[in-house]
Amino acid sequence: MKTISKAVLFTGLLLNLGAAFSFDFGQELNKALKEGAQKKLVENPGAAANVLSGIIGTSQEEEIAIGKQIAGNLLGASPLVKDAVLQKYINNVGRWVASQSERPDLPWHFGVIESKDINAFAAPGGYIFVTRGLYQQLQNEAALAGVLAHEVGHVIRQHHLKILQQSSLVALGGEALARQTGNNEKVQQLIGSGAEVVARSLDKNAEFEADSIAVVLSARAGYDPFSFPEVLQGIGHIAKDDNSVALLFKTHPHPDERLDKLNVAMSDRLDNIKGLTLDQRFYRIKP
Repeated sequence: MKTISKAVLFTGLLLNLGAAFSFDFGQELNKALKEGAQKKLVENPGAAANVLSGIIGTSQEEEIAIGKQIAGNLLGASPLVKDAVLQKYINNVGRWVASQSERPDLPWHFGVIESKDINAFAAPGGYIFVTRGLYQQLQNEAALAGVLAHEVGHVIRQHHLKILQQSSLVALGGEALARQTGNNEKVQQLIGSGAEVVARSLDKNAEFEADSIAVVLSARAGYDPFSFPEVLQGIGHIAKDDNSVALLFKTHPHPDERLDKLNVAMSDRLDNIKGLTLDQRFYRIKP
């Protein structure tokens, strides 16, 4: 019998879970945005929304193939939480947020993985994971949307792909990589451990950039854009010696530093945005 890789199984599972997604889900949120100056402000609040697409030498097809393999690797270490309603829900929220970005055409996949750590991960091509530990810290759908929007920011700016290109992939070039994208084993050799790639510390500016994109996409999608800073504030109050945030604090700037940067980036430009938090619709994860 032919062996099916974890990456293929993962992709098929999330495709099935998210199949019922409809833009009707987001239309309710879009009512929170008013026409005129306010909407224009959200559509173009500054440089944070000017997202570049495409890295020289790597096509979108190649990017997705790399991300799929990384996603499969990560799933092998931390499987999805066994809650189909939860997985469908996070795909609905995530895909609505991603549809507001400059790369809505990516085959976006979202999942909650079994881990007590408080963290979230993004892989190239639109594969995004939130840990059970972080999900249980969230209080409403707007907070979830903000977290997912931050990871979407990493994908659309191709932050992790740039790291890969600076290491083993950079010597291959797009043409050589294209010949390997259909061979999981070859791609695996190139990217190494998926967990290592997505958990590797990014440049501080990349994290600050993703934070800015998070509030922009949240506002575009009709959510309260201040819910994401509230998540950072809550995480910042967790003691540094708490093992659940050890990896987050190791790979990200401290939340206080991120909040300071966000305060400067946001200024008062989003003060008049009346987005929704959707506390009642937020899916509470099972113990």
